Amino acid sequence: MSSSSVSTRSATEVNADIRGLWQRSGGYLSPQDEAEYQRLLVEWAAATGAGARNARTGA
Repeated sequence: MSSSSVSTRSATEVNADIRGLWQRSGGYLSPQDEAEYQRLLVEWAAATGAGARNARTGA
């Protein structure tokens, strides 16, 4: 498994990056920003365990 698929940062750190991305973008994500946002969401879910919870519940 590659290290990029496992979060080594806390959910708080990733959330700060997400907030910063939205602030820098002025509320509109370019295609490049959207790709970064999606990557950050995956990292945040891994850091919070949300992906595992959703997989168990089917949500």
